[in-house]
Amino acid sequence: MKMILDNLGTVLAIWFGVMSVILFFMMQHDKRLSRRHGHRISERALFLLAIFGGALGGILGMQIFRHKTQHPNFYLGFPLLALLQWGAVIWLLL
Repeated sequence: MKMILDNLGTVLAIWFGVMSVILFFMMQHDKRLSRRHGHRISERALFLLAIFGGALGGILGMQIFRHKTQHPNFYLGFPLLALLQWGAVIWLLL
C-alpha cells in the first residue's frame, strides 16, 4: 500500500508541475493580450487550470508578470489551492 501512495505522490507532483508551467505561460500570454487589447483568456479558464493542479504556476505568473494581482479570487484562491495541492503531494510522499 505504501508503494502505491509513493507513486501517487510522484505522479501528482509531476502533474502539478506540468500544469503549473502551462498556467504560468498562460498568465504571461494573457498579460500580453491585455496590453494589446486583444482577445483575452477567460478568468474561468485560468482558474480551472489552477484547480487542476497549476496553482503554483499561477502564483508565479501573477507575481512575475504583475497580472491579476488586484483580483481577490486570484490572490487568495491561487495560494489556497497551491497549499492544498502541494500539501497533498508532501503528505503522500512522506
